[in-house]
Amino acid sequence: MLLLCAAVHSGYAQGASGFHVTKTFTIGSPGGWDYIAVGPDQKIYVSHGTQVNILDAKSGDSVGVIPNTTGVHGIAFAGSKGYTSNGRLNTVTVFDLKTAAVLQQISTGQNPDAIMYDPYSKKIITCNGRSHDLSVIDPATGQVTATITLDGKPETAVSDGAGKIFINVEDKNKITEVDITTNSVVASWPLKADGPTGLAIDTKTKRLFAGCDKQLVVMDATSGAIVASLPIGDGCDGVGFDSGLGLVFASCGEGKLTVIKEGSASDFTVFDNVATKKSARTCAVNEVTHEVYLPAAETQPGAAGERPKVVPGTFGVVVVGK
Repeated sequence: MLLLCAAVHSGYAQGASGFHVTKTFTIGSPGGWDYIAVGPDQKIYVSHGTQVNILDAKSGDSVGVIPNTTGVHGIAFAGSKGYTSNGRLNTVTVFDLKTAAVLQQISTGQNPDAIMYDPYSKKIITCNGRSHDLSVIDPATGQVTATITLDGKPETAVSDGAGKIFINVEDKNKITEVDITTNSVVASWPLKADGPTGLAIDTKTKRLFAGCDKQLVVMDATSGAIVASLPIGDGCDGVGFDSGLGLVFASCGEGKLTVIKEGSASDFTVFDNVATKKSARTCAVNEVTHEVYLPAAETQPGAAGERPKVVPGTFGVVVVGK
C-alpha cells in the first residue's frame, strides 16, 4: 500500500486555535450517555440512558425528551424526522422533529450503536455492534431494506455523499468500505492503529479521520492509503469535522479536545488541545455556529472491572467555541 507523503506537525501549541470552553448546559438526570448530535433545527440531541434530551443550542434550555430509548447510542435525521439507535432494545425510534412525538419503532440488528443518514441513497444506517452488520432503513417506508454483513464490530460510519459508506471496524483496527447501491463490502483497509472509534470525513479532499488510541489516523478515502497519523488525547470516542473552518476535532475522555488543522489534503497540523472535562469522550460539531458540544459528567471509581460511576446531578453538555 502506498504511504502518501504528508506534512504533519505535532507540536501542541495550547490556545493557538482560540477555542475554549464557553459555557456548560446542565441536564442533571441520571444515566450514562454516548453520542450527541446537532439537528437541522439547530437543537442539540443528547443520548442519555433511557431517553434523548433535546436542548436549545443557544440557551441550553430543555425543549423536549424522546422517551423509552433504552441503551440509546446515537441520533440521526432525515427530512422532518429523527431516529435514535436503541442498543438494549435492538430498535430504532422514529420521532417528529417539530413535536418530538414518537412515530414508530423499527427492529434492527443486535445492539445498534452509531446511526447516520446517507444523503446519496437517502437511507438511515445503523452500526450493529453485536450482530456485526449494518441495518439499512428507508425513511419513506420505515422498513429495513437491507442488512449488510461485516466481519467485525462496526463502531461509526460516514458517507462520502457519492455512494460509498465507510465504517470503523473497532475489533479489526480497520476501515471497511461499503457500496450502498449494491449493499456490499468492496474494500477493507488497515489503520495501523488500535481501537478505532470516532470517524469523520472531508468529502472535498476525500479524507477520513479515524480516532484511535491516542492518535488520529488520516486515510485517503479513495485508496485506503494512510496520509498522516497525529497524536491526540487518551480515551477518544468521537471525531467531528468543521468543513467551513477546515478543522478536525477529536474528543478525548481524559479531558482534552484535540484540534487539528487541515491545510490541504496532505497537510495536517495539531495546534491545540483544549481543556474540556474528564469523561467528555464524544462530540458533535455545529457547522453553523462553529461550536463543539461534548456530553460529560463528574465520575467516581466503580468496582473492579466496572466503568466509573456518574455523580448524580452532574451530567451536562460542555460547549467549546471562540
